[in-house]
Amino acid sequence: MTWTTERIELLKTHFDAGFSCAQIARRLGMTRNAVIGKLNRLGLSRPKRAAVKQAERRTVPAGTRRMGFVQHEILAALRAELCAASEEEPYPGAQRCSLLELTEAKCRWPIGEPGSASFGFCGNEQVKGLPYCAIHARMAYRRAA
Repeated sequence: MTWTTERIELLKTHFDAGFSCAQIARRLGMTRNAVIGKLNRLGLSRPKRAAVKQAERRTVPAGTRRMGFVQHEILAALRAELCAASEEEPYPGAQRCSLLELTEAKCRWPIGEPGSASFGFCGNEQVKGLPYCAIHARMAYRRAA
């Protein structure tokens, strides 16, 4: 479809009325991209709301954090705790459990070769917020070299 003078006047009228590009496109029987392109070529634009968007970004509730950041804090505390404790026994006896015995509170570290009769999971008490016990969390989440 071509842009006739009547269509351009309708475009300007709808734009000034505050319709979105998608609404204008539906009313004119065109695609949204065609409307956006014509608005750009005509030099029509709406004021940017960058200041409002920045203010909205800053108003994130204080209690909400990304899970990765929370895990970082847990691991930092865990490293400090493990460094302070003596490492007499590098690997405490695991309470091996099968997949069917595995619960939410048990360490999910696999032990043994999958498919063998002795395969299982650690089963020790996991660190809150992580899927592994303290020893296996230290092995799984290493600092970047």
